[in-house]
Amino acid sequence: MKQFALPLVLPDARADGEFIMSSSNEHAVQQLRRWATWPVMAALLTGPRKSGRSLLGRLFVEQSHGRVIDDAERQLEAELFHAWNAAQTSRRPLLIIADEPPPAWAVRLPDLRSRLNATPHLAIEPPDDFLRQALFERLFLRRGIDARPELILWLLARVDRSHLAIIRAVDALEQAAFEQRKRLSIPFARATLAAAELLPDRSSNAESP
Repeated sequence: MKQFALPLVLPDARADGEFIMSSSNEHAVQQLRRWATWPVMAALLTGPRKSGRSLLGRLFVEQSHGRVIDDAERQLEAELFHAWNAAQTSRRPLLIIADEPPPAWAVRLPDLRSRLNATPHLAIEPPDDFLRQALFERLFLRRGIDARPELILWLLARVDRSHLAIIRAVDALEQAAFEQRKRLSIPFARATLAAAELLPDRSSNAESP
């Protein structure tokens, strides 16, 4: 499967820092490349947990020599406010990473709220089919697990469409395969994921491969 290289400064493609770009995150990546054209020297990056948003932040710092504030909704609002202002004065870009943008993220400080409203919002969406398959393949490969194409297709049809669900499914299969000393198969995956309650209700009755 073709993997798109992140057009920022990348670590070695074999390292854990590899980032797979797809339609679900391409817009955010492209806007990070164009930080010099932002209307203000700050941007808000949001996305699901385990979506690679923190990795993008680290790569952004390497490229732009700017600053990242991760888990921003858990930081002191006064510090965020001063960091935003400092970015405008120094012309060093600030990337703010959060789960969701305001108003879903309740910002109490009016001055910070107004600045965030003027800040470009870059969103990482839930993974598309291309990215989901690439993530399954990469996770199994890195762990030295032989996962046949038919098994990955079966997983794609049943595991929830989220980065975290994919990671949890691979974790469960790796642990069960190690403990039971079995090779991965569709029946084995079905039993393992059902026992771990990692198959959503909509597929609980789907017994065909």
